[in-house]
Amino acid sequence: MIDPIFQTDNYQLARKLLDAAVLRQEAIATNVANAETPGFRRLDLAPDFATQLKSRMASGDFARTADMVRPQLAEDSTARSVRPDGNTVEIERELLAMNRNSVEHEFLSEIVSSNIKQLKLAITGRS
Repeated sequence: MIDPIFQTDNYQLARKLLDAAVLRQEAIATNVANAETPGFRRLDLAPDFATQLKSRMASGDFARTADMVRPQLAEDSTARSVRPDGNTVEIERELLAMNRNSVEHEFLSEIVSSNIKQLKLAITGRS
């Protein structure tokens, strides 16, 4: 009976994007930790994740097929080394990405929380 509430496209999309935000935070932490490691290549979410999300949403059947889309980490092929040791991590870029990711995570958490609060209100009749 509860399944239809959690099978809406908006809830499933927010859930997937929240998973991606958590994984991106791990990548940022790894990048910062390896900022001085010679030859380290910057990590980020695989670019095909966004493409998969868009195509699933466009198909109109996202809620049923959402579990097939999973964020994964990959080496950032767009990052270029500006250092002689081959490291592609720019600490300023990572700090900006961390701040942006934090805001996105907070926003997505609020969306998921509001869905759960609505369910609680429907069950108990009070918030």
